[in-house]
Amino acid sequence: MKKKLSLHMIGGRIKRDWDLYLLLLPGLLWYLVFAYKPMLGLRMAFYDYNVFRGFEGSTFVGLENFMYFLSGTDFVRTFTNTMMIALWQMLIVFPLPIFLAIMITEMRNKFISKLTQTATFLPYFISVVVVCGMTINFLSPSTGVINFMLQKLGMDPQYFMVKPEYFRGIYTTMTLWMTAGFNSIVYIAAIMGIDPQLYEAAKVDGAGKWRQITAITLPNILPIIVVMFVLNIGKMVKVGFEAILLLYRPTTYETADVIATYVYRTGISNGDYGLATAAGLFEALFALVLVTVANRVSKKISETALW
Repeated sequence: MKKKLSLHMIGGRIKRDWDLYLLLLPGLLWYLVFAYKPMLGLRMAFYDYNVFRGFEGSTFVGLENFMYFLSGTDFVRTFTNTMMIALWQMLIVFPLPIFLAIMITEMRNKFISKLTQTATFLPYFISVVVVCGMTINFLSPSTGVINFMLQKLGMDPQYFMVKPEYFRGIYTTMTLWMTAGFNSIVYIAAIMGIDPQLYEAAKVDGAGKWRQITAITLPNILPIIVVMFVLNIGKMVKVGFEAILLLYRPTTYETADVIATYVYRTGISNGDYGLATAAGLFEALFALVLVTVANRVSKKISETALW
């Protein structure tokens, strides 16, 4: 009886809110076609897959692809580079939008505040290909503006893009320039939602601007910071695959080659789809573990989490 009643209630809600469910349908179809349907291809990780013969004509190898990837020299290099670049992202790219949001909301001159927000927000809409091209041109040893300034200072031009020691700094700086303004929007919205009476009470008590930020602003946006941190932990393994693919060179593989670029080269360039799928699946599972651990730690420390 309860089951029939619940189904009747569900049917009634769908009939009543059909227009809302209709709006949900395109997004649901997108996820089914582009996110869930491709998961059927994950079984390639367990095959010596031949694209012309399909699964029926390919040899089942079990965990052999995973063992080959985990025991190879490429794994140590790609995994180390992935974690190092991700660490740079979490230490530099993640916190700076928070400080940018606080700076923008604390500016007394509203024109300068809006100008700063617009100037830092616009780079997000520039294509990654264009930004990488700009970066390569700026760092060109013959025509780049950076080397031009170095020569004016009496220094020799540097081949930045072919030296492994410079890659992480270049990639992190470029990513920061592209995303800082856009990522600060959520923090600006959180700051704007803080009750102004809290700041007025703090001023009455003689609290200065720095004290107001540390005692009111940061504690109130801490739940948003935690949620964004957990979400970024999940994305850190990907580390901007497209930008790295456009920037790195064989000479910079030592510090630039990550798991995602290894998957691209192995699958698209070398045609070893089974090994590439195994490496990609390992990357996804590792990201899942990181998100789960980060969420549990966050829940214990701050009592704020995604689930």
